[in-house]
Amino acid sequence: LSVCLSVYHSSPPLSPPNPKSSTFPPSFPSSRFESDTSINHRHEPAAGPADARCTSTMALVSKGGRFMLPRPSPTPTRWIGTRGRRGPWALLSATANTASAPPTRPSSVARTPAVYFSTHPSRRSDQTQSTSKPDPAPKPQDGGDSLPKKMLESAATSFASILVLAAGFAIAGYAYHKTYKRIVLKKMTRAFTPGDPVLELAAIGKEVPQNPAEADDRWVQRPEQSRIDKIVDGSEVGHYFLILGEKGTGKSSMLIEAMRKIDGDGVAMFEAHADLEIVRIRLGKALDFEFHEDYIGGYFSERGPRDTTALLDIERALNKLEKVAIVNRATRKKPLVVIINQMHLIRDDDDGKDLIELLQQRAEQWAASNLVTMVFNTDDYWVYERFKQLATRMEVMSVRDLPKRQAIAALAKYRVKYFNEKLSQTKLEEVYDLVGGRLSFLNRVAKSRDMIATCKSICQVEKTWFLNQCWILGAEMDDDVMDQQKWAAAAMVLAQALVDSEEDMELWDDEKGHVLPSFPMHKAQQIMTRADFIRNMDRLNLFTIAANAEVRASSVPMHRAFQEICAEKGFRDHLESTIQRISDIESLGRTRELVAKDLVLGGKYEIVREGKNGVTVKLIEGEDRGMYV
Repeated sequence: LSVCLSVYHSSPPLSPPNPKSSTFPPSFPSSRFESDTSINHRHEPAAGPADARCTSTMALVSKGGRFMLPRPSPTPTRWIGTRGRRGPWALLSATANTASAPPTRPSSVARTPAVYFSTHPSRRSDQTQSTSKPDPAPKPQDGGDSLPKKMLESAATSFASILVLAAGFAIAGYAYHKTYKRIVLKKMTRAFTPGDPVLELAAIGKEVPQNPAEADDRWVQRPEQSRIDKIVDGSEVGHYFLILGEKGTGKSSMLIEAMRKIDGDGVAMFEAHADLEIVRIRLGKALDFEFHEDYIGGYFSERGPRDTTALLDIERALNKLEKVAIVNRATRKKPLVVIINQMHLIRDDDDGKDLIELLQQRAEQWAASNLVTMVFNTDDYWVYERFKQLATRMEVMSVRDLPKRQAIAALAKYRVKYFNEKLSQTKLEEVYDLVGGRLSFLNRVAKSRDMIATCKSICQVEKTWFLNQCWILGAEMDDDVMDQQKWAAAAMVLAQALVDSEEDMELWDDEKGHVLPSFPMHKAQQIMTRADFIRNMDRLNLFTIAANAEVRASSVPMHRAFQEICAEKGFRDHLESTIQRISDIESLGRTRELVAKDLVLGGKYEIVREGKNGVTVKLIEGEDRGMYV
């Protein structure tokens, strides 16, 4: 609240003291006013008995300021209350005899001041202290267009916020998308750097030596090892390779040994599988590719790859591999190498054919441009047949059992490693005569205390496997198993033909060792009288089809099983009776039985053949002898 003090006195008007001044009349008694308002001092004329002018003084004191006013004289005063500056709550003080006196000039006689109290804030501008003059009305504020203006400002602010947010998300999403692609390529590049732990674990599992000294001590060097070393280190370019051979011949071990020599630099290897989803996962692990499973671009409204089949994911991984090969081509000077092991595990169906076709297309393209060399390893011949249809740059490497000299040397090294025992030449040749040069068999025999018993056990296992799959049931078999017996009889006929062919060939060579009898594939199909059975027999490791399409027993123990089975008493008669029973069942299936009815009283049918058009059947009725003859 502001307090206005108007003082009517007879003395000359007092000039308002300066509150900022450090000097103040010490003779005046003072009063302290502490208020949040201001006090105005103005000079106004006042009436008095001496016709002297009365001066009204108003002092302005700012908020929080302190001002010392002269205390009014003890002249009797009259208090009149007014509101506001001129209202009912203001107090008017004046002398009783100054109400009707005309204004006069100020004199030296002291006059009683009039004091006004107001609750309204005082104005900084000078105004006259007249009770009749009304206060000026406040000016209206200019707010006619404030609402549309505020709406426009709010809309502009919202639009700017949305625009900034959208631009921020777009920029962040684009930056993340580009950064993610670069990270994917870097991760795949690291997959071909030396020291891959996956390859080290595979080498340990395959019992590949970890240092050259250990390799010289017990590692068996195959004749194909030198070429595989050139393929794996990238020296041999312009082709992709298919390694074909029976299981246990050392194909995977040679590949891992070649990788060990270069510490896996520029090489990636994974195992195939019948399920394409598992193939996808294994390929991603080998290439360090996540198939965009860790992609979070959707938070930035960036659309990621669609969820599709495993075959399309494999295609995406190969696309990334091609980019990595192109980027690293200038620095490496050699192509990258991708090895797919156990290709025979892929199913021989439409999905498997699509996968093989996809891989072969990439292999052909990369071999022509020297970007990536792909190596396929398989046990079965049907994989070669699939590749052969579209192959232009494919080379086939056939891996077979070790020759006699190398097999005996391998067995001697294995025996020294496991038992520190040096075997005699006679013992080594006896073992080789039983199991041949198959590395898996030689390793198993070398770990056994009784090697001869283990060799016989291996031969018995192979014989049991063959009999469980292909044994024939004879003349008493049921017609429901005819389809399976056709397959079994064909296998037995081929096994007997291989055993019988031993009479016309030499089965032993001083340098090579065992020479197993074989037939060309078309000749084997002719012997079995079926063309669709031999591939399934190859998958079951009953027979094997070499890269040159020669059909023979899958191993030396399996051929010994053929010899034992065919040498059994009555086997040939049993086989002939089984084949005859199959023919009879098929004949019954092709025969139609006609039953003649209503042949009474000597009636009969007359069947006349009418050339090539068919036959005519005519009913001839018998003689009617009557009922009481």
